[in-house]
Amino acid sequence: MTSAIRQFPLDTAIHHHAHDFHQIVIGLNGQAEFEIEGLGGSISALSGCIVPANHMHYYAGTGDNHQLVLDLPQDALSLTGHHHELARLFDAPRFFDLDASLARYLEFVLQELRLLASQGALSDLQQDRLAATLLGSLHARLSGDASSTGRPLDLSALDRYIDQHLSGQLRVADLAAQACLSEAHFTARFRAQTGLSPWRYVMRRRLETARRLIHESHLPLSEIAALTGFTNQSALSRAFRRDYGHPPSQLRRPGARRLASNAPMP
Repeated sequence: MTSAIRQFPLDTAIHHHAHDFHQIVIGLNGQAEFEIEGLGGSISALSGCIVPANHMHYYAGTGDNHQLVLDLPQDALSLTGHHHELARLFDAPRFFDLDASLARYLEFVLQELRLLASQGALSDLQQDRLAATLLGSLHARLSGDASSTGRPLDLSALDRYIDQHLSGQLRVADLAAQACLSEAHFTARFRAQTGLSPWRYVMRRRLETARRLIHESHLPLSEIAALTGFTNQSALSRAFRRDYGHPPSQLRRPGARRLASNAPMP
């Protein structure tokens, strides 16, 4: 597939799916709710979310809403070649706000799309060029202008908070609030200290807890999925396969104790 920039309202009913291309959704007006592999949040005008490829996401619009959606295959021109560093934007799902400069560029993109569409001249290459500038600007803002120096984060306290809220939505903003930092500063400090994004860290903790419960209890997988913050058993199984290379049910087969003890850290 080729890159595509689209505008449309989201249905107010809850839908879910995963797709093999990356996606960025930016609110133009109204509001929408998203949950991306356990990371929940809302977007409104001039805010958005990043949906990496093959990540299950639930979404619903609220009332009169309108969104700008960028569909980006992993081999898109705006993510390869000298733009290859922009693919780091999709290392993990996240929510973001547009600053004044990005808001002005968004308005330019919308005007350009209208003009090119009216002329019947909107090509894949033109969409890729518009997308590349937007992605580059987002990458510059989200990849680490925030200082990673300062007092180390209290990971033990964060672990306790994560464990207490593991069965529900855990937003990066919630973790940042525990550390009394802005989301941008918290994310930069967290990645510098742990080598992981906050989302990847939470996902690892969900999987570790699920693996322990599968191994040590007789709870059904659907209940373990709910206890560890996965939307359903399928989401748990998909995450297990992605990080451990096997389904969770395999831990309950003969010889599973050795498999569990040898499982790599996600």
